[in-house]
Amino acid sequence: MYQYHCLNPIASVGLDLFSGNYQKAEDLKDAQAVLVRSAAMHGLDLPEGLCAIARAGAGVNNIPLEKCAEQGIVVFNTPGANANGVKELVFAGMLLASRDIVGGIGWVLDNKENENVGKDAEKAKKAFAGSEISGKKLGVIGLGAIGIKVANDAVSLGMEVYGYDPFISVSAAWSLSRSVKHISNLEDIYRECDFITIHVPLMDSTKHMLNQEAFALMKEGVVILNFARAPLVDEEAVLAAIKEGKVKKYVSDFPTSTTAGQEGCIVIPHLGASTEESEDNCAVMAVQEVIDYLENGNIRNSVNFPNCDMGVCSCASRVAVLHKNQKGIIGKYTAMFGNNNMNISDMTNKSRGDYAYSLIDLDSPITAEVVEELRMSDGVLKVRVIK
Repeated sequence: MYQYHCLNPIASVGLDLFSGNYQKAEDLKDAQAVLVRSAAMHGLDLPEGLCAIARAGAGVNNIPLEKCAEQGIVVFNTPGANANGVKELVFAGMLLASRDIVGGIGWVLDNKENENVGKDAEKAKKAFAGSEISGKKLGVIGLGAIGIKVANDAVSLGMEVYGYDPFISVSAAWSLSRSVKHISNLEDIYRECDFITIHVPLMDSTKHMLNQEAFALMKEGVVILNFARAPLVDEEAVLAAIKEGKVKKYVSDFPTSTTAGQEGCIVIPHLGASTEESEDNCAVMAVQEVIDYLENGNIRNSVNFPNCDMGVCSCASRVAVLHKNQKGIIGKYTAMFGNNNMNISDMTNKSRGDYAYSLIDLDSPITAEVVEELRMSDGVLKVRVIK
């Protein structure tokens, strides 16, 4: 019997995938798996028996990844599950920035008591006129699940689309419209595009990626859209660029005290993935990842350990070893099994940075003594007996 704990409400369409072998734990200390959306986990004591954390969403800045890795806890996310919801809001933001819809709605609210509001609107609407997005140039920085959807649909809307991603995957490249111009120099997007939308993960190398130097290269009146992470944009720099007239509008899905209510900023309260469909998709993917890991040892979409897949567990015994990425450690495992008269029928080892993962199938059931010997080995973080 496995136990899982939810730190946030998780859509029932996902939780319903758990079989009778799973039970919801009311206390974190009793859980082998945790499902989370936005709850902060950095201050939590993670129990020794916790094996997996599944984030029903893409961003994992609310989870202590290094701490989890050191405890042998695999952290999953759900890339692409909310891509359509975010994509649609990107286009909403684009339209809000190109047409002064917000200002026009504000005028109507201010004049709601006016009996002649309809007639007066015909005179007032000139102040809220804008431009169409068809025919404009859109730069998409980051061609992952969301960036590709934005780029492809922008082509359908008649935009000239430039895409930048030096690390684009093969599958992503196949999914990208042939009409999208793949740009190798980011500065070309800055110089050419009327709209620039950013869809990259937040890392040390991408923090404040759009900064004073980047804005200086851009066209006058450019619109910046940020539906990825707030720190990707230097907000003080973008406010200065708005005052100078370089940036027409900054559209962000991340309210901060710096941009909220500021001239030229359209700030949305983090609604990108706030759709029923996105929440359902994320919940389903998160639960499927947890089930496959707990029952088969397979890792898919982890952010702190390497992906690894040996299919459904059908052997006499399967053992998962989460360990440091050290030389000679695999030889120690194989020697250990040999010394205990256990034959390895199949084995996979994958590494990711400082950490590695070994999945081992045996022709006979593993003994408690061998499990303990594995646990005591240098560099081993956690040992799980799948079967």
